[in-house]
Amino acid sequence: MTLGLINANPVVHAKKERIARSEEFHGDDAVDPLEIYDFVRDIRDPEHPYSLEQLSVLSEESITVDEKLGRILITFTPTIQHCSMATVIGLCLRVKLKHFFPPHYKVDIKVSPGSHANEESVNKQLNDKERVAAALENPNLRQLVDECLDSSEF
Repeated sequence: MTLGLINANPVVHAKKERIARSEEFHGDDAVDPLEIYDFVRDIRDPEHPYSLEQLSVLSEESITVDEKLGRILITFTPTIQHCSMATVIGLCLRVKLKHFFPPHYKVDIKVSPGSHANEESVNKQLNDKERVAAALENPNLRQLVDECLDSSEF
C-alpha cells in the first residue's frame, strides 16, 4: 500500500489491444472518436503508474464527436468522488489533444456526471481558456502534466 495517496488501491484493468492509426489528422479527415481515444488512452494517471485506460478513467464511449457543430466532448470518470487530481487529468487531455484535432473544432473536457464531488467547479476550470493557460504557467503543475504525457508506454 502506498501512503499519502487519496486512492491508494485503485482497480486496475487490462489494456485493450491497440489498433494502428495515424496520430494526426490530415486535411479534411473526419474526426473519429476511436482515433482520439487511441491517442489519449495511454496518458499516465498523476498518482499511479497506470494509464487512464487501465484505471477506467477514460473509455472508448467517453468521447463523442458532433461533426455538424464541430464539437468534441470528452468525459472522464475519476476513480473516487473527491479526486484531487481531476483537473490535472483534464489538463493532460487538453495538452495532449492541442495539436491533434482540426483547429475549427471546439473541445469540451468534463468529468462524467455525478462522478466528482466538485463536478461543476472542475468542469469550469477545464473549459476556461484563461484558467487553463494560467494553470499551465505554473512550473510544478506543468512538470506534472508533462510527466503524465511522457509516460506513453507501460
